[in-house]
Amino acid sequence: MQLKKKIKNLNKLYIIFFYSVLFINVIFPTSLSANSFKITNLEISEPFELNFNKEKVIDKGFKVAFLELVSMITTSGDKKKIENTSLSTIKGLIDSFTMSDERFVNNEYHAMFDVNFNKKNTLKFFERENIFPSIPKKKNLLLIPVMVDLQLNKISLFDSNVFYDKWNNNHERHYLLNYILPSEDLEDVGLLSQNSQSIEDYDFKKVIRKYDLNDFIITIIYKNNDKIAVLSKIQLNKSLKVDNKKFETIDLFKEKDLNLILVSLKNTYENYWKSINQINTSIKLPLTISINATKHKKIRILEYALDELDLVSNFEILRLNNKNIYFKIIYNGSPNRFISEIKNKGVEINTQNQIWEAQ
Repeated sequence: MQLKKKIKNLNKLYIIFFYSVLFINVIFPTSLSANSFKITNLEISEPFELNFNKEKVIDKGFKVAFLELVSMITTSGDKKKIENTSLSTIKGLIDSFTMSDERFVNNEYHAMFDVNFNKKNTLKFFERENIFPSIPKKKNLLLIPVMVDLQLNKISLFDSNVFYDKWNNNHERHYLLNYILPSEDLEDVGLLSQNSQSIEDYDFKKVIRKYDLNDFIITIIYKNNDKIAVLSKIQLNKSLKVDNKKFETIDLFKEKDLNLILVSLKNTYENYWKSINQINTSIKLPLTISINATKHKKIRILEYALDELDLVSNFEILRLNNKNIYFKIIYNGSPNRFISEIKNKGVEINTQNQIWEAQ
């Protein structure tokens, strides 16, 4: 009897030890990555002079990283509200940073920075500033720039189309949209010629189908002497937006004038993409989800899913026993959206009971 009792106690001890280790493995690695905005491979340089101060370089790295983060997750208008944020406030948002590849080149100090911004604190900062940030999602899309010269009554897709030639020349680090331009195809030129009289209404479906992309922008640029009008049809995440812009006194042969239009259009497209992915931090949906404690692989899948969902602002283990682990989750969206998004990550949720169950 004594031996059986000892074995039973050892089994209990093992179970406690196992779940303690599981708790540590679940909560600590995920909490750092799930709750961080990361800016990586940021190069900072500073003249190496007599008054060189490495601390100033680090401070500069923090400011540049913050501005890049703000450029990635806020619209142009909101960025202006906070681009002069104090260094002390910025430092309060940073969880950690690393410096690497430090070197001196031609009397200049260079270093690579990685900066992790605490997601929870950063979102609270934006909320105080009355700004709804966006999920920093990269997106590949097809861009079809069509040049219409009203003076010459000529339409160009490839030849004599400066927008086609120069569009991808300058790609800022904070841009989320990656533009794929159509390859030069005589069939496309023929389609353009056939529909030249109704180019605004042409849907370009035959061109778009070749590239296996659901997202696209049709940009039609009308040139009339020194006046430029741009019609943009922007299809992102099955949402369509039409935008019109006008530019006066423009010489497209001048790099400054051309860049003015390119930057304006890219900012418009980036802002629209950010508006689609805005995080409404005023929505704080608390969820409790249980999962069978013996299904170790499924626990990992659930952890990974919660880590990957951008609208999950925080999650932690609420409690555990020898049957179930209970996760407490704060989600900045609707229940239906959560169920849909986590299903896409491979987790089915049973919502029939008061406490949802991960299958």
